[in-house]
Amino acid sequence: MDAILDTTVVIHLLRRYQPALAWFNTTQVYGITSTTWMEVMEGTTGKADQVRSKGILDQFETLWLTAADQQWAMNQLERFQFSYHIGMNDCLIASIAQRSGLPLYTHNLKDMTPLIGPLAVKPYP
Repeated sequence: MDAILDTTVVIHLLRRYQPALAWFNTTQVYGITSTTWMEVMEGTTGKADQVRSKGILDQFETLWLTAADQQWAMNQLERFQFSYHIGMNDCLIASIAQRSGLPLYTHNLKDMTPLIGPLAVKPYP
């Protein structure tokens, strides 16, 4: 696996946002966290949208949280919740990038950079 896609990037791909489509490299192997999978599916507006979203999500390997990831995320939430207003889902997503050492392609640098530093990468404008 080369990198992890954050929810922001998956949503751009679903919406066929041109800069995301131009950037997306099908020769790379991308993963998504189980949290991203749930965020995307939760945002669907009907059965047809759910089926279409699942079709995109199924292209990526799902990365699962471990107990250590969850503990790390809990520590980060306690540390950054009030100073940076970082939420639970971002902590959970970042925990897998932190453990794996893989870059997390995201447009949410405001929340992800305090959590994982240079592993948070903005992939396109």
